[in-house]
Amino acid sequence: MTRARQDRLLSLLVRDGDWSTAATLADALGVTPRSIRSYVTAVNARVAPGIAVESGPHGYRAGPDAGTAVRAGTESGTPRDRLHRLVRALLETPDGIDVFETADALHVSSATLDADLARVRGLLGGTDLTLERSASTARLRGTEAAQRRLLSRLAHDEMDAGSFDLQALRRTLGEESVGQNAFGPFKTELVSRLGERGWFVNELGMADVVMHIAIAADRVAQGRALEGTGAASGDSHAEVERILAELAERHLGVRLGAGDQQHLATLVLTRIVAPGAPGSGSDLDTAREGARDRVEPEVERAVRSVVQQAAAEFLVDIAHEDFILRLALHVQNLRLRAREQAWSRNPLTRSLKATYPMIFDVAVFIANGLHEQLGIPLMDDEIAYIAMHVGGRLERSRRADQLLTATIVCPGYYELHELLRSSVDRSLGQAIEVVGVETRVDPDWAAIDSDLVLTTIDPPMPGDRFVRIQPFLTDADVERVQAAAGRLRRGRRLARLRTELERYFSPDAFVRGFADVHEDAGNAASVIRRLGATLVAQGVIDEDYIERTIQREELSSTAFTDALAVPHAIGMTATRTAIAIGIADPSIPWGDGRVQVVALVAFSETDREAFQTVFEQFVEVFSERDSVQRIVRRAVDFGGFLDELVAVIDG
Repeated sequence: MTRARQDRLLSLLVRDGDWSTAATLADALGVTPRSIRSYVTAVNARVAPGIAVESGPHGYRAGPDAGTAVRAGTESGTPRDRLHRLVRALLETPDGIDVFETADALHVSSATLDADLARVRGLLGGTDLTLERSASTARLRGTEAAQRRLLSRLAHDEMDAGSFDLQALRRTLGEESVGQNAFGPFKTELVSRLGERGWFVNELGMADVVMHIAIAADRVAQGRALEGTGAASGDSHAEVERILAELAERHLGVRLGAGDQQHLATLVLTRIVAPGAPGSGSDLDTAREGARDRVEPEVERAVRSVVQQAAAEFLVDIAHEDFILRLALHVQNLRLRAREQAWSRNPLTRSLKATYPMIFDVAVFIANGLHEQLGIPLMDDEIAYIAMHVGGRLERSRRADQLLTATIVCPGYYELHELLRSSVDRSLGQAIEVVGVETRVDPDWAAIDSDLVLTTIDPPMPGDRFVRIQPFLTDADVERVQAAAGRLRRGRRLARLRTELERYFSPDAFVRGFADVHEDAGNAASVIRRLGATLVAQGVIDEDYIERTIQREELSSTAFTDALAVPHAIGMTATRTAIAIGIADPSIPWGDGRVQVVALVAFSETDREAFQTVFEQFVEVFSERDSVQRIVRRAVDFGGFLDELVAVIDG
């Protein structure tokens, strides 16, 4: 556990890239500040005399050798490395290993090896493998496909956030497995060959494909090939099989059999993204029909139904034919991956959830509907891919809504004002829309009602709306305008949030301290029930809403930041929108992490539009660690909480 917390500490510092106090890190890890200091010492010892974690008056931050320390944490000799070596020995020895000889080879006692075997049993859930023990012999029983899934699980355990790391994969398969010199060219040529045939490749998914190819190459080299199914596969499948067989023999020196070709081709095809939407007219109609021909009718019906429900539930503009067909293609691939039990990791999951909580929640709603209609089990990484589809659609829909209006003030001199407007449109056209140009040296400043005023002369009064620029737009001018636009957008969002929150909070729905919540992430349900009871007492929700909130939590954790969880039910059935707040000091376990603030949100049918405002902006406030610590430390009662929250919002 200590090493895991050291790695978690290092991961937090690397991800944030800024100073963090010992108290903040302690809250995130559920330990004391004194423990943080000891973890920092241990992490730095991994790379001595280098510096993995810097210390200073502002706390700690990732040092120049942080990356080396991350890798050092998984080198040989660690319990994780020993576990993986033990699993490899079991997989490579069908007749079983001698426990005492293996303990000697790993330089541990037989009691330690018995404990490691117990950990191996813990890894076997859902793998169709069993660990048998007879006297001094231990052996794994199960199919070759199940054994490969176990190797895949170990490899993912080695890789941070699901990103592909060949060195981590070699630690799982053994240092004698195929190296970067072979796999670099293999992957490059595979993507190129697929691209030549008109397929756009999802690089995030292809990382998993390369991992499975590495596992297959390693197992085939040991004489452990998959048996072929003999099933007809179609022209595309056969073509990919030929490509993989050719590249594996040329780059990896491995001849794949029919079973491995079929298996790997299926994995490749389930990660191929359909071509982007064409321009218009008949081309668009042709593309739609081509996509529809590749989608099973059952999948298309399910996706169409769930997307229409999500569009109505969240008031989001996603019920478009192109979006439905693209998502249907993705879901069909997902269905095939589910049959192969070859889930696709997504290194963007954490950032998508923290940055776009509303979009992620729409994806959870869609995922739940697809699970009910198609029986597809979905994890956070797969939900994140759906969120990427949703986000792409919404980005197209709301880009115009985010534009701020601007007026240019540039006293006329030849065509100077025209050149300036052209420069502004070219450099800032995606952020602002120029709605007027004033060429008088004494314009009616009070009559200018645009969001921003970009002026080449000094305005008579100061204000955040006014941005001084040069007649010939410079890079510094562009940065100042973008900064002013960003401040204006954020100010408006937070002003709306303050107005909404003051309506939804109640002194009777505030709880500080959860002393009965122990080190068990399953106790998130007890926190939800505690907070939900305050809203039930007010007649806002009923017991069914609380149970549906717990069910939503089981689908995907609502810990959208390192400090905040926002549990809520699918379905806006509250009598009015209300928020129950829980403050935990110290932090409490929630999902895979820990949180200090829990905001149980009950949304009503009449407040649908408030969902996006409250949900995304509330999460934004609690994404800043300093703000969280200020609120948690000073919010001893409801009045203190509301005062600190308003102070943070007002900046």
